[in-house]
Parts: sequence; structure tokens; C-alpha cells
Amino acid sequence: MKTIILDTETTGNKDEDRICQLSYLVVNENFEIEEIYNELVRPDVDIKFEAMAVHHITPEMVQNAPKIKHTKAFKRLKELNSPENLIVIHNAPFDLDMLSKDGFNSFFKLIDTNRVIRHLNPEGKFSLQYNRYALGLYKKEKEICKKYNIEINAHDALGDVIVLYLLYKYIRENFNKNIEELIELTQKPVLYDKFYQGKYKFEKIRDILIKDPDYIEYMLNLADLDPDVKYSIEHHLENLDVEPQFRFNVGKYKGMLIEDVAEIDMGYLSWAYHNMKMGKWMREKIGKILNKL
Repeated sequence: MKTIILDTETTGNKDEDRICQLSYLVVNENFEIEEIYNELVRPDVDIKFEAMAVHHITPEMVQNAPKIKHTKAFKRLKELNSPENLIVIHNAPFDLDMLSKDGFNSFFKLIDTNRVIRHLNPEGKFSLQYNRYALGLYKKEKEICKKYNIEINAHDALGDVIVLYLLYKYIRENFNKNIEELIELTQKPVLYDKFYQGKYKFEKIRDILIKDPDYIEYMLNLADLDPDVKYSIEHHLENLDVEPQFRFNVGKYKGMLIEDVAEIDMGYLSWAYHNMKMGKWMREKIGKILNKL
């Protein structure tokens, strides 16, 4: 089995964008690097300034480069493209999507180190560059480059591939996970106990389900909600052992629980049910109270 450790640089991150650099290592089962590929390619679209600011690849650098399909790197990648081999990428959906735009459909077994780290250290940070320093990987880069006569530039794809090689090696050696287990983690949803961004950053999902179910309902209706966040919310919702607390956000009973309002002013509760804008969950809860009358 061969392991391909891959990264790309692109013209941007939108639907129209394309690859402008393709880099990868071919590694054997002893973590020895057998092949190195690093090629600039001429994309069919302009490189965005925002992308240049990250990878420093300019139009002049790629104007005489071959199209990606004509590069040695792309041709060799197609030769290696087999379920017998493994590909390791950090945030794999992005790179694989970019490759698919040029007609490459992966048949590799896949390990996405971004997803693996989220499973193994869910309260940590997941970017490749953060872990480069947090795990001390940068200290080993010069040794690898010297051993294999590799020359890299800051922020380019080959530099990231070296970091990714070291990260993958670190995961294998320090977390006692074999390849099949890492493949499984790549495919498995990540279960979070906390929110790590947004209004309730670092607060427990279970606590927010109880104290602000309207916010949870709003989150679940977002078209672009992270699938792992959605999975985590639904998991905690299914296992919730107390009733969520629905409160009025506006009106004369602002801040009060609907159960407390029901005790003092059932007429207002009925009016609110029929006239006030509110979430589906809260309306259903009020409806149950009214139906008991």
C-alpha cells in the first residue's frame, strides 16, 4: 500500500476556482518518502488577490506552466488512484472537490486529519498551521527537507505537505490508532459537548438546549450549519432529560416562562399563540398548554 499525502493551492475557494499548485508525497508503510511531486499549474481562471495573499502564487508564476492534466503530478496521481492505496489530506472535501473539477475522482481510502483531530481532541484547534507549532512539528521540518533534498517556500503546497506528513506521523505514533481506525474516524460524525463559535461559544450544548431552545431551533434551520454541529445538537436533544425553558422575548411578559404566564394570564397566552411571531417549538409548547383547558 502506498500513502499519498496531498495538498493544493488554488485561485480561491469559490465554485469557479481551480488548482494552481499540486503537491504530494508518496510514502511507504515505514513512513519513508519514495516520491515527491510539486508543480505549479496554469488554471483556467484568474488567481484572486485574497488567494495570492495566502500562497503568494502570482499570475506571472503560472502563465507558462502546463495545464494540470498535462503535469507529471496529475498523471502519477491517476496511476496511484486505487482502493489499495491511501490518501491523507487536511480538510479533504476542499482538495478533492478542486481535483474533481479537473476530472479526478478519488478511489483512494481516505484519512482526513482535520476530522481525525476533531475526534481525538475536540476542545483543541484544528488548523494545520496551528498544530504545526502546538505539536512542535516545525522542529522536524529541516531534518525532513535535508534528508530528501526538499526546498519549500512559506505557505506553498509543498510546505503544507511536509507539515501534514509530520502531523499524520504524529497521530499514528501518539494516539495508538491504526489506519482503519483513522479511516473510520474520518467518516464518523464528530460529537461536540460545547459550541466553539457563535453566540454561545464555549458553553455546553445541553445547557443552551435548556435555557435558549429558540436559539437551537434557529441553528437547526440554518442551511449551512456544520453537519457535525447539527449531529451534536440532535444527539444532545434526543438525550435531554429535562424540559427546555421557553420564555417570551417581547411583550409585557418579556423574560417570563410560558408556564408562569399560563398561571396568571391564560388569555394573553392564547393571544400570543395566535398573533405573536415565535418559533415552531415554542408555539407547539403553548399549544399543548392551551389544549389542556
